[in-house]
Amino acid sequence: MRYAMAGRSVDDARGRAARSIPLWRMLPGLLRDPLGQLVAVADSAEGEIVRLNLGTIRPYLVTEPAHVQHVLRDNEANYTRGGNSMLWRPVRRLTGEGILSDGPQWQASRARMQPHFTAKRIDSLVDTMSRAVSDAVDEFDEPARTGRWFDAGTELGRVICRAISSVFFADRVSLADQLRIVAAQGTIVTALRARLLLPFVPDAVPVPGDRALSRAIGVVDDIMLPLVRAEMADPRDGDDLLAALARARDEQGRPLDERQVRDDVVASFATATETTYAVLTWLWPILDAHPEIAERLYAELDEVVGTDRTISREQLRALTYTRAVVEELLRMYPAGWLLPRTALADDVIGGTRIKAGSIVVVSSYITQRLARFWDRPDVFDPERFRGDQSRRGHRYAYFPFGGGPHQCLGMYLFNLEAPLVVATMLSRYRFRLREPGMPPKQLAAALRPGRPVIMALSPVRERRPA
Repeated sequence: MRYAMAGRSVDDARGRAARSIPLWRMLPGLLRDPLGQLVAVADSAEGEIVRLNLGTIRPYLVTEPAHVQHVLRDNEANYTRGGNSMLWRPVRRLTGEGILSDGPQWQASRARMQPHFTAKRIDSLVDTMSRAVSDAVDEFDEPARTGRWFDAGTELGRVICRAISSVFFADRVSLADQLRIVAAQGTIVTALRARLLLPFVPDAVPVPGDRALSRAIGVVDDIMLPLVRAEMADPRDGDDLLAALARARDEQGRPLDERQVRDDVVASFATATETTYAVLTWLWPILDAHPEIAERLYAELDEVVGTDRTISREQLRALTYTRAVVEELLRMYPAGWLLPRTALADDVIGGTRIKAGSIVVVSSYITQRLARFWDRPDVFDPERFRGDQSRRGHRYAYFPFGGGPHQCLGMYLFNLEAPLVVATMLSRYRFRLREPGMPPKQLAAALRPGRPVIMALSPVRERRPA
């Protein structure tokens, strides 16, 4: 489907005005399938930047990989996450002013945390994470034995939270508190939806979800702040993230205040757990809809993992098809589907003039489904990420973790953790869904299924003891 666009004026010296799509032309599609509508607009634009007339806001839609690179990397200093940006302001009610902000605060937080997210550091944690994931997956034995139905998302959250807690907090967060955090994060992601859709409403004006958001943030603080205070009062000589931040110093050599430590810990934990949770919850309906892919995945796990209880680094490296499945999940269902920016100064991108103060919307979901870059973009096909097929025409045709200086610190952690969770679960169990079919997409701070994915497990075989 092609979309008629308003005419534009041309000024070669300053770039041309962006084509504008009126709201009335998009409204039926936005109400029916918002993301599908935006992908159709981007496909019709054929590489040009368009401006969406959404009433009170008129963001520029930037989807061409070269243009995405300009915003996220080449001229990133001009495109801030601060101000009244449609996503970042409400998200910072949870994460504070640190790793998800801009300027000196962001630079300081990133410099403090970068050493904890290097490939070498994360590789050293494989055994710790593997044991934590295995212990958490052990708790599926009872529902698998009885055939009890459960919410896949909730249970995945528990497994992921256990794994991340083992490396961020050295298991200092109790299982009960981990479950409280999982529930609170689910509330936060959903509660932020109204703020995301109503970016022009001042924070002082209440919108639906605000009370639930405040209560959920309160739950997180009730758990995290005492943990931070105890660590700062009696620092350990540990190498986990909490211990390291509690010992950290600012540029003047002074200890960080508890709010700085809290913000960096909460932001890191929230993004690390939410990304894995959101992406892997889509796995089960995908495998149910594609039994041939499920069989190839099971075959690799049978060959590489067999009946082992925990997965080693060598086994993890050998799970090439498992990793390809995860990468294709990231392409089709990136958790961080929306990366809005605010232009600080006038700019020209691909010949199109961008006005200072305007919102620029970059979306990995949209770019990663463009038909001119991806063959059969709506078909789940892990083979895209195997061998030579994995080479894209442009670096920013695939950017599920963003790009440039603000690229997600936890990218390597996800690329280790997600295959580890998938392999541990599916080497032990087979699953069935109570309601087959792909869930609708819920547009919130992260891209989640719009309904619970309810499933049951059955054991594959007896496994070797630890």
